[in-house]
Amino acid sequence: MTKLMTKLTRRDVLHTGALGLAAAAVAAHAAEAAPDRKKFQITTKEKFDAAAIAPYRGTHPAVYRHIDANLDAHIAELRRWLRQPSISAQNVGITEMAAMLRDDLRGLGFREAEIVPTKGHPCVWGYYDAGAAKTLLVYMMYDVQPVEPADWRSAPFEANLVDSPLGTVVMARGASNQKGPERAFLNALSSIIAVEKKLPVNLMIAAEGEEELGSMHLPELFDKYESRMRTATGAFFPFNSQGTDGNVNLTLGVKGILYFELEATGATSGGPSRAEIHGSFKALADSPVWRLVQALACLTSKDGNTITVPGYYDPIRPPNMEEQRLLNAMLDKWNDAQLRSALGVERWVDDLEGEQALLRYLCDTTLNINGIWGGYTGEGGKTILPHKATAKVDSRLVPNQKPDEALAMIRRHLDASGFRDVVIRPMSGYPPAQTSVNAPMVRTVISVFNKHQRTPSLSPRLAGSAPYYLFTERLGLPMMLGGMGHGSGAHAPNEYMLVHPREGSRVAGLAEIEKFYVDMMYALAS
Repeated sequence: MTKLMTKLTRRDVLHTGALGLAAAAVAAHAAEAAPDRKKFQITTKEKFDAAAIAPYRGTHPAVYRHIDANLDAHIAELRRWLRQPSISAQNVGITEMAAMLRDDLRGLGFREAEIVPTKGHPCVWGYYDAGAAKTLLVYMMYDVQPVEPADWRSAPFEANLVDSPLGTVVMARGASNQKGPERAFLNALSSIIAVEKKLPVNLMIAAEGEEELGSMHLPELFDKYESRMRTATGAFFPFNSQGTDGNVNLTLGVKGILYFELEATGATSGGPSRAEIHGSFKALADSPVWRLVQALACLTSKDGNTITVPGYYDPIRPPNMEEQRLLNAMLDKWNDAQLRSALGVERWVDDLEGEQALLRYLCDTTLNINGIWGGYTGEGGKTILPHKATAKVDSRLVPNQKPDEALAMIRRHLDASGFRDVVIRPMSGYPPAQTSVNAPMVRTVISVFNKHQRTPSLSPRLAGSAPYYLFTERLGLPMMLGGMGHGSGAHAPNEYMLVHPREGSRVAGLAEIEKFYVDMMYALAS
């Protein structure tokens, strides 16, 4: 993303002072055929069979007993983390949460545990020397999304234990995304150390406080520790991987992302340039809000579902044979109606179902308006002509899309459509990343799930984004996320993580989550 920011900002953030193209050029551009969305197909009936991988045979009863005996204390540790706000977008509690993580690593016996300053929010580095043959690199994020407290059933930073149809949950911002599973992982480490006096593998911790902002400054941590990180056998991200039915879904990668702002102002469009003016002057002055709306509209088809930026779909590669086998196995459990009901969505785009819905979701790109504002949005009326309007836009990127190239295409299309004056402010971006299901680390983690009788369904990638490219591309390491447990409500009100499941549930509570991480650590050490 650094290349993108330096390469495009100089020209793109500056106003050109010239509106539109010649009428003939605009007409010619408008006449161009809209890009065709790629339609993918699965060409094999083969399925990846995770159950064919032999279960992990190790057992660590003394550590399991320690977890059970100290479960109340482990829940208290979880709640302590969740009671500490760490809202990266608002810089609320960030330094305190970074210090809490550093101090907890020191308390566990990490030889190195330090806050690493960056040009943005600080990172945290940790190294535990077990004198082991293998080293695991663990990625963590300690930041969370903003909250609207009035929308919450329980105050978002009280981390209360709440009864639910699933059992007892801890409800708080960060409960599932991602402080809950991360603290559960550290709880598991504490029990191993308490019983066995040391861990079975060396551990490196690479933690950031800007994941929710696009991980702009995480590369600075890699600049400092890259040579040491390369000695790891793989990278892991603790994660709640179970649904409410107890089924496990593991993802082997992520989509990339491009995040930017578009802004239109009256200074270059003939509208008010310094501040809002009386709405009656719309008879004579241009509106930056209308201009922004029209600029946004030129990026997609009328229904907003097909990107009309020339060349935007061209780099996308179809799913390869390994991915197709994974997708075939996913289709056995894919339920469109259930997913729509959970999201409160009546129908999918183009009435997609089954295979085509899954392919669109995981293998296609997007262009999404996150928010748009300008002028007066309060109660009652205020008849004004605003002097600027802004929108936040993201695009989820799939293999072989690159954020630099995607943003350049959007800039060219805006220019060619007569919107040279509309400013693009790149904010963050990184490419997609993925690990093969045949990587030894992946097969080892699957074996642990099989021991716990939760054979996972595997997806080639999340539809969301995370900075895994730093691990897979920069370091050349296999990278995966996973773990037992269930949580929901990420980025939304009433986020929760299940700690005590109801009787008969197949979803793991905190004790089993931690026992899974214990088994995983020993399995990866072998």
